[in-house]
Amino acid sequence: MKEEQKTMKTLRLLYPQWQGGFDESEFPGQIYPLGARLLAWLAPESEAPFVEVPVEPWTGAEPNKEGGVFYRQEIVRQIRSARNIIDAYEPDRVITFGGDCLISQAPFGYLNERYAGKLGIVWIDAHPDVTTPKDFDHAHAMVLGNLMGEGEPLMACEVKLPVKPEQVVLVGVDGVFSHEREAIDRFGLKVIPSKAVMDSSHAILDWIREKEFARVAIHLDLDVLDPAVFRSLLFANPNVEEHIESEHGKTRMQHMGRVLKDIASEVDVVGMSFAEHMPWDALSLKKMLSELPFMK
Repeated sequence: MKEEQKTMKTLRLLYPQWQGGFDESEFPGQIYPLGARLLAWLAPESEAPFVEVPVEPWTGAEPNKEGGVFYRQEIVRQIRSARNIIDAYEPDRVITFGGDCLISQAPFGYLNERYAGKLGIVWIDAHPDVTTPKDFDHAHAMVLGNLMGEGEPLMACEVKLPVKPEQVVLVGVDGVFSHEREAIDRFGLKVIPSKAVMDSSHAILDWIREKEFARVAIHLDLDVLDPAVFRSLLFANPNVEEHIESEHGKTRMQHMGRVLKDIASEVDVVGMSFAEHMPWDALSLKKMLSELPFMK
């Protein structure tokens, strides 16, 4: 398999989408794109093609709401743009730097088709992302539901081969809202709590072996990390007094680094998405520098 991996075609996507995310800051269209670009810059160099998904910039106008969610049409257009890029390259592996959690929809949908529904999906996140517009108006909380054929209806229609619940394991999900619990139970999703991965990756590896997956795609929402330790997260925004009521991550970088390496040693990782990187200090510094007349 190692030799096979060397010959695989990899595509790297920069996907600075912000429209699906929740952003309490004064400038909601800036933190997500900056986070995506910093992730791509921090990543090791690669000879793989690197393509940016075109994302409509924030104009300062009031957000539009359709079908119970903000920016629905813009998000759908961006999903289609991402998919068109992926289809043009026909990669075996897709690495995505985002952006809100919806950045996983197009690459994971493609990969599930590419591997004929025999793709394991390790969804590492403090939240299950199976919400619908009935319960929330920010679509990043619906992406896994979209991939399984539910979630936000218009976005779900963009998935040609829906993911089956038995293909998915949720990692790092501890507390959930009642509507999320109902969806998890209805789908019958496997859930591995944070505590189970802090000392060992065995619970995830056992699931992969039990399901006999040879290939997996991994979604890593950085909010699975403890905001008291890793500060570039929604729940560590220093500019608000109270954060949105929601579950916070409990793991640390060393836990997630070990988990990702252990998975990669077990199976072929054909998809990797990094989402919800919100570098508040970097954005504040960027704004300060932009206001200095001698810097222009």
